[in-house]
Amino acid sequence: MGKEGVVQIFMDDRESASLKEELEGLGAKVEKKRLEVGDFILSERVIAERKTRNDFESSIIDGRLFQQAARMREQFERSIIIVEGESFEERVKRVALLGALAALMVDYGIPVMFTRGVEGTAEFLFAVAKREQLGEKKEIRLLGERKARTLAEQQQLIIECLPGVGPKRAKDLLRYFYSVENVVNATETELLELEGMGEKRAKDIKKVVKSAYKETGKEKGNNEGEKVN
Repeated sequence: MGKEGVVQIFMDDRESASLKEELEGLGAKVEKKRLEVGDFILSERVIAERKTRNDFESSIIDGRLFQQAARMREQFERSIIIVEGESFEERVKRVALLGALAALMVDYGIPVMFTRGVEGTAEFLFAVAKREQLGEKKEIRLLGERKARTLAEQQQLIIECLPGVGPKRAKDLLRYFYSVENVVNATETELLELEGMGEKRAKDIKKVVKSAYKETGKEKGNNEGEKVN
């Protein structure tokens, strides 16, 4: 996150420049990156996907909508879909449209926000990011990005993958142990030297690091793909 009191938003670099300008006009620090899932990372736990009404209909027709919903839910605690525009083209029957909205909210637990245009979308995104970041001073997680830009970001991303470790604790671990290697090789007793670590978290970390890899059927069948547009 940026300096204290500043709202930072990671924005997919395929999003419009006008939306970036609107967000910056509201006071946000916007950083464009290629995101693996979603279009906006608003905090450590919140991601948002923006669709025009036309694209929302298209994504129902070709099945992208629920693929994207599943991937956002897998990687972030909270997901939001924003549907932008004045009206639908009515390529999807009303019953199917309502069914898709119901599935998103009930089956996937993803709220859907409707806005009239870029200005309304920016205002909503900024409001969520501000509440998340300034309300409890939550840092933005790097796991939603396709790749980190700096060595420090890459190191932080690796440590964030450990159980019970978010952005702040990942940084604390790296500052305390100086390197990813030292964090991974630290004993449970050494991990407990870090304030707030806790025995359960230390045990979980060591279990992940030391246990033999056993590939499950689900993992064998998964192939990593590019972002679904």
